[in-house]
Amino acid sequence: MKTFVIGDIHGAYQALLQCLKLSQFDRSRDRLICLGDVCDRNSHVKECIDELLSIPNCVFILGNHDAWALKWAIKGENPQGWWEQGGAQTAMSYKDAGMPKKHIQLLKQAPYWYVDENRLFVHAGFDPEYSLAETPKEIFIWDRSFLQKAQQMNLISPEWKFGDYDEIFLGHSPTINFGKAEPQKFCNVWDMDTGAGWGARLTIMDVDSKEYWQSDLVSNTFRLREGGGYAGIPNS
Repeated sequence: MKTFVIGDIHGAYQALLQCLKLSQFDRSRDRLICLGDVCDRNSHVKECIDELLSIPNCVFILGNHDAWALKWAIKGENPQGWWEQGGAQTAMSYKDAGMPKKHIQLLKQAPYWYVDENRLFVHAGFDPEYSLAETPKEIFIWDRSFLQKAQQMNLISPEWKFGDYDEIFLGHSPTINFGKAEPQKFCNVWDMDTGAGWGARLTIMDVDSKEYWQSDLVSNTFRLREGGGYAGIPNS
């Protein structure tokens, strides 16, 4: 059995299928760890979740956009900023039927972190000064300061290790924000979000070999402003 990790999918269904095909992912044997944010920004969220549910050994970690979408699915709420940050595309994906129970259950039961063979998988970040159990949940799905610290420490001491983990895999902060199209490693921290939610590529990686595969550029209209031109990439 191989273990693969995939960055923020953001409703990019064709990119997801392409990554699974390119990596030769064996759904009958291999494990897929998703770093959260399957929801929002691209309009095929339903198809993406259906695909993840079809993989027997899939670990799905909650992301901030998933938490937003879950509030909409359960309570009909439109959290502040959600609609403009891609929530409209999630709602469009489900049309008038709403999110089915099995999709709600996937998001509702999603853990905030996952640890395997001394590797930590989390959507956004964590605080090495606290245990995972003591860490506020908002840090796991919203934090950006941890990755910034890893970037800064990498300039000083690339061999530095954060926490007691051999490796830490996270998403949430697109590498395209700092001019990189591929996964980036800072000390023992891997940033796997390569910008599929912003029209860039989706990335899947074999966690042992570190070989990775990327989709084509995602066909994404979310970035386009009305009347043309690209919107900026906000921190969300």
